[in-house]
Amino acid sequence: MARSLFPLYSLLPYLLLLLLPQTWAFFHFPAATSSFCLFAPTTKMAMIVRRRADGALRMAAGEQATIEGVSVVLLAGGVGKRMKADRPKQFLELLGKPVLLHSLEIFSTLPGINRIVIVLDQSYRKDFAFLQETDPRIVFADPGKERQDSVLNGFCQTLPDASIVCIHDSARPLVSQAAVLASLRDGVKHGAAVLGVPMKATVKESEDGEFVLRTINRSRLWEIQTPQVIKPDILAKAFEYVRENALEVTDDVSMVEEVGLPVKLTMGEYTNIKLTTPEDLGVAEGFLKQRAEGKL
Repeated sequence: MARSLFPLYSLLPYLLLLLLPQTWAFFHFPAATSSFCLFAPTTKMAMIVRRRADGALRMAAGEQATIEGVSVVLLAGGVGKRMKADRPKQFLELLGKPVLLHSLEIFSTLPGINRIVIVLDQSYRKDFAFLQETDPRIVFADPGKERQDSVLNGFCQTLPDASIVCIHDSARPLVSQAAVLASLRDGVKHGAAVLGVPMKATVKESEDGEFVLRTINRSRLWEIQTPQVIKPDILAKAFEYVRENALEVTDDVSMVEEVGLPVKLTMGEYTNIKLTTPEDLGVAEGFLKQRAEGKL
């Protein structure tokens, strides 16, 4: 009798799984460099993939891991007088290679990028001509008189079917790919997005530069970074509005604000500093070394 019942007992776990699919929970398969998790919801299986790539990019069920059809405008036309160097800051050496190349690698190795427009003065292009030979996605554009002019020149070189335009300062070589992807997702969803972090410092206003007028409540203040991400049709509309009204703006999403459209704040990283003074280079080197060692 026992022998005849044995096959039935052996099938019991499978019968339970068929009768109670909602009891399926979570299976974890560790690996040396990545981990794959398999989750079975009530109706169908969904795969959750987690992988490391300059900041632990993650894709959860229903979440888009990458955004396709992205055109990047990489601004590298600034002079950088406050750096007090013999060349603009984007060409200074940072751990053995120019700052510009650090920033370029962030985007060139990111899936979904179809074009990279480097806004670069003609006098420096011979030093970076090899980039176009190794990556056909790369094109150059001329810098303009003001930042918004440089962005417009870069925008004109983006692909006509771009899903989103991602504008980044090459002097910010520490932004992680995870932060870039977060801003791209927010830009696609809301039309415009910008990386930023809540203000830490106490901020005071002065009328004459000598005496304090008042202390500003920092709980509502954000320090804005790049990338700044805008859908092409919104960016075109914003440029047209700025031109018609002869406005000058200090950052890209300000133009979107001017036309009355929303801009999503995407949480950035305090390590995403802009290289402005000589001291910043040492800080940047420290951050890059910590990241390479897995400490950041």
